[in-house]
Parts: sequence; structure tokens; C-alpha cells
Amino acid sequence: MTNIKFIFDYFRYPVIPVKFHYKDKETPIIDALLDSGGDFIVIPMPIASYLGLKLKKAGSVDTAGGTTSLFKATLSMIIGKKKDTATYHNIQIHVSDRNDIPVLLGRHPIFEDYEITFKKQNNQLILKSIAP
Repeated sequence: MTNIKFIFDYFRYPVIPVKFHYKDKETPIIDALLDSGGDFIVIPMPIASYLGLKLKKAGSVDTAGGTTSLFKATLSMIIGKKKDTATYHNIQIHVSDRNDIPVLLGRHPIFEDYEITFKKQNNQLILKSIAP
């Protein structure tokens, strides 16, 4: 990964603009919630259905909103907007059977690849790539 620095504005919650790709389908830009308490990326079932993802049962988990069934899938994800982007090819994500959750970006891979700074006074979330 090259030396990248993203600065995202936010007001209530730390969100990162993302797009998902699978085969010939692509989502519009989605504001994904940066979730330091989560282990992985989770998307709601309607996004998985739109993309036509092949799902594999992964089990059930207890969340703050109750128990949910999870499925695994592989896709590509782009973070950022316009020319300032970073792409993750063929990453494993989890799909929740619930429709009422936002896209969640857990620690893998974002927290492994970026130093993350919250500047609440400036309403900014800063991601700076970690040198390999």
C-alpha cells in the first residue's frame, strides 16, 4: 500500500465512504460506520442481494440489537471518493440477515492498514496508511 492519507468530515458518527463491487455489479457510495468494537466488515442483506453475492452460512452472533445470523462472502471494496481511493480486492465480509443495520467497518482490514485519528473538535476522521 502506498502512502495514503484520507480526511473524512463527520458530524455525529465516524463514517467512511465506500463502494462494493461483485462481478458486474457496483453499489453507489455508502457511508459506512467505522466500528472499533467489530472484528470485520458487516453489510445488511439488501446490499448482498443487490450485488448477487454467493453466501455461506457463518453462524449467529449476539449484538447490541439482538441475535443475528451471519453469512460469509467475498467481494471488492473501495474506500474514499473520486480520485482519492484505496481498493481491497477479494476481501471476506460478513452479511447480516437483518435489514436495519448500517454497513460496519470492523478492525479487519481498516485498523490493520491505517493509523486512525479522530479530531472531534474539527469533525474529522483521518486515516493515514501504515508503512509496510
